[in-house]
Amino acid sequence: MIPSTVGFLNRDFEIEEQPSLTYKMDLEGDSVRGLVDQQEAMKQAIFRILNTERYQYIIYPWWYGIETIDLYGKPAVWVCAELERRIKEALLTDTRIRNVTDFEFEFKTKEINAAFIVETVYGKIRVEKGGKYLNV
Repeated sequence: MIPSTVGFLNRDFEIEEQPSLTYKMDLEGDSVRGLVDQQEAMKQAIFRILNTERYQYIIYPWWYGIETIDLYGKPAVWVCAELERRIKEALLTDTRIRNVTDFEFEFKTKEINAAFIVETVYGKIRVEKGGKYLNV
């Protein structure tokens, strides 16, 4: 028998935010130990989003991560504008992130480093992201 969905959408639903409690990643020791919550959990979420290439891993949904592969070898001015847009797009998929602001770009030999502020429900976090995107 097919389940009935008549009247299902007329019910009142309560949407509840889930806690940000997650396992703690030890990046220096390459292990996972303990738990973190709130701002420390957000730092890990930002790290994971910005270090996961979108569409490259079947385990992640299509909206997770950031696209950077096509930025390599492009003109620096274009990369900076595009990188700002893509970072915002990638991070704002997380409902705990309110805004991404104050972008600063630093040009090094064959690299562009970006620094910016991520405004979350747990406070502001300063993030730095670097990469070898420059046209040589």
